[in-house]
Amino acid sequence: MNEWKMLLDLLLSAVLGFAIGFERKIRSKEAGIRTHTIVCVGACLMMLISRYGFGTQPSDASRVAAQIVSGISFLGAGIIVYRKHEVKGLTTAAGVWTTAAVGMACGARLYVLASLSCLLLILLQIIFHAPIKIFRPKRYYILRIVFEETGREREKIKELFKVDHYVHLFVERKDEKLLYKATINTDKEFSSAKLDEIMKSTPYILSIERGDDN
Repeated sequence: MNEWKMLLDLLLSAVLGFAIGFERKIRSKEAGIRTHTIVCVGACLMMLISRYGFGTQPSDASRVAAQIVSGISFLGAGIIVYRKHEVKGLTTAAGVWTTAAVGMACGARLYVLASLSCLLLILLQIIFHAPIKIFRPKRYYILRIVFEETGREREKIKELFKVDHYVHLFVERKDEKLLYKATINTDKEFSSAKLDEIMKSTPYILSIERGDDN
């Protein structure tokens, strides 16, 4: 009979994990319903085993439960990637880690705490994705600029686009001219009209290409 009660704990963890994963799925995140549900159920199962599989000694329960935290941390590390000067998947990894904690609460039969934690996690994800400026991550734009160097043009380019350094800078000599091909990252959005205006007012700039750093 006690094992049937444990099954109810697992079912609750599956429901809560599904709810968290569903919110992630509708935002097309790397980890969705399946990942969050399995993580939540797995954490609950390991918590139940740690409580009842080795007796009722606190040391036994804490020893197995502690490994859940480190194990899920290893899983979360696989979700995080660093691409184009930006960390991706950090929030998703944190969500998976917290989902495991919800599953552990189910296994510990802290039902109110597990349910409210699940609800709070979903609400936080919704709030932080709201179109509010302070919650939006900074967006960067790539500018590829070809310009002629006759004096201090390299410094003028940095001052013009308000950047401290070049991401890439190549130089070549063509028809007795010293040409630089520069790539910069900026959080300032330059419209096509603005770039055309810059081109007209700065004859040493030969071309500008713009792209998003996604």
